[in-house]
Amino acid sequence: MKGYGFLLASVSTLAFGGVAFAQDVERREDTIVVLTTPGPARAADELIGNATVIDREDIVESLASSLGDTLENQPGVSTTFFGQGASRPVLRGLGAERVLVLTNGQGVIDASAASPDHQVSADGIDAQRIEILRGPAALAFGGQAIGGVVNVIDGLIVEELPEDLFEAEGLVAYNSVNEGNEIAGRVVGSTGPFVFTFSASGRDFDNYDIPGFAESAGQMAAEEEEHDDDHDDDHEHEEEEGVRDTLENSFLETSSFSGGVSWIGDNAFLGVSVRQTTSEYGLPGHGHEHGEEGEDHDDDHDDDHDEDHEHEEEEGAFIDLEQTRLDVRGGLKFVDNAYFSDVNVALSYADYEHTEFEGPGEAGTVFDSEGFEGRVEIGTTFGAFEGALGVQVLDKSFGAIGEEAFISETETQSSAVFLYQTQEFDTGIGVEGGLRLEQISLDNVNQGERSFNLFNGSVGLHKHMSNGLFVGGQIAITERAPNESELFADGPHLATDQFEVGNSTLDIESGLNLEGTVRWTGENASFGVNLFVTDFSNFIYLEPGQTVEDGQLVSEADGLAVFVFAQEDADFKGGEIYGRYSLDGPLNAEWEFDAALDFVEAEFDGGTNVPFLPPVTFTAGASAEWGALEVGGRLTIAGDQDDPGTGQLPTDDYTRLDLRGEVDLSDYGWGADGTELFIEGRNITDEEIRYASSVLKDLAPAPGANVRIGLRAVF
Repeated sequence: MKGYGFLLASVSTLAFGGVAFAQDVERREDTIVVLTTPGPARAADELIGNATVIDREDIVESLASSLGDTLENQPGVSTTFFGQGASRPVLRGLGAERVLVLTNGQGVIDASAASPDHQVSADGIDAQRIEILRGPAALAFGGQAIGGVVNVIDGLIVEELPEDLFEAEGLVAYNSVNEGNEIAGRVVGSTGPFVFTFSASGRDFDNYDIPGFAESAGQMAAEEEEHDDDHDDDHEHEEEEGVRDTLENSFLETSSFSGGVSWIGDNAFLGVSVRQTTSEYGLPGHGHEHGEEGEDHDDDHDDDHDEDHEHEEEEGAFIDLEQTRLDVRGGLKFVDNAYFSDVNVALSYADYEHTEFEGPGEAGTVFDSEGFEGRVEIGTTFGAFEGALGVQVLDKSFGAIGEEAFISETETQSSAVFLYQTQEFDTGIGVEGGLRLEQISLDNVNQGERSFNLFNGSVGLHKHMSNGLFVGGQIAITERAPNESELFADGPHLATDQFEVGNSTLDIESGLNLEGTVRWTGENASFGVNLFVTDFSNFIYLEPGQTVEDGQLVSEADGLAVFVFAQEDADFKGGEIYGRYSLDGPLNAEWEFDAALDFVEAEFDGGTNVPFLPPVTFTAGASAEWGALEVGGRLTIAGDQDDPGTGQLPTDDYTRLDLRGEVDLSDYGWGADGTELFIEGRNITDEEIRYASSVLKDLAPAPGANVRIGLRAVF
């Protein structure tokens, strides 16, 4: 791929340069504790797999309209970008049903894995921390986590008494690219052993500006060639006058209200929380037009927000969703017990529904998901081994009703047991391993029941060296059952412009994963490499096919090409290279530098490429701090994706530059630590950015140049 050698050389030079100059400057990076993995809490650099923990300050800095876009600058992470309204993270080229999104360690229980236009109910706007685990380190959560786990922690249930009796935080921000507002607030108060938490958040974004045409050059060229073949000169002229400068029907409105109460004792805690989330967002692109041409649109931007939304709803489809979620969590620490350290119980219930509207008052398909998940985890100490054993159960229903319902009601039930153990020897050698046994059944109202018995296991070995070097490797076996859509889909899926047909005879998807890591940590610098290879058997994917309509086999139904779920062996390989360096002195500032390179390639055994893979991506950041003032920038260089998979167009490379400045107001006596006034320039060169991992990549580019101004206040 273009730029591969340059990117690799760049990150290697920066990382090893940091090592060479690491002498006497104190390292400012704090130890990061990862809580998503079972067993004892460990620092991120203690794990063989690549782990990232993003704290509240960094979440605010990278906050975007949805979860995948907020995280897409992290190494090995891309996004399924579907306008401002919906995106899920893609880890190491795997997404949807192969990346598990959690809220406080429990499943989100929504419809986001079923379609890229469905919003994930976990969000960063009111998150206190987000943990990302890539690869088999997350397999205690099952085969759906083969790509990794993203755990969004909202802090509504507090497990330890806060130092202060009252804490509060507020966030307001304005974005120029969509004339959009963000607001979030959080209050924590305690009295005696009780802690009360309240939070609220919201976004109000208009259609966003884009640098040029909505359709990519490749898409327009393909359409022009097709129109030339049809000798349709008039239609060709219409395409030349296509949508540009502002992406129509890309508005977003969200709101969330939540509260929690916890009782905290000397060695125990118990808490309950409830969250109510609503969202309304437009669906840009061709996905809900049945292939017909829309009406001419007025490019003038309407300053009146109400008139904007009325116009948008009349012109295109939009989604109106609501979720109510209830969580109960408790824990007990055992004192002076030789075998068991603690027990933690988590119970979650969620009721999710969204309606897809074709216009104001024109309710179309209704998607509904309701479910319960429970997890019990017991910390163990068997001699020198520490770890956890536990059980997990899930019972949820998911289905759709309406003209565009591609999945009928399906009930999923699963039960699992898991065991994870780790030991650190005095020699610096460590060993870790785990296994999970799971039984899962999916019962469809029309096609009956399928049941699967799954096994997931991993074992790893690592070595700490006195010079700060850490080396490790692990092997994992994964098994994943086909999900509802893969088994039972039968209808038009307009988000992807396909008529999807499930295959109720699909077998278990299994994978053999090998991963190795080398990391070095010094006084003021660090460097790491993670490389992986995954050999999939019976990898599930969509391919062109046929279905029965009026007693005949057809390759097109409801005006859409028919795609059927199939299985084929596939090989994935890739990795992440990353480094960080701190320096004090030049220009009397405290400097921080970081860089990362991530890459993944995947092919089916038949020689074709797996579609929607992110390209080789290099990111580099630098910041300088002078007391209360901090300025910084980040450069992202993404290569071409010229191996797009069958039926997909290549995706062009892009270079994105972001700048940021902030003033720490607490230095002037305003608020507590973390109170800051900030201004950001995102994509300041107005680059046309299209994500190769998005089904909308040729119909909807990412937002253009944006100025984001905000205030975060902490008390």
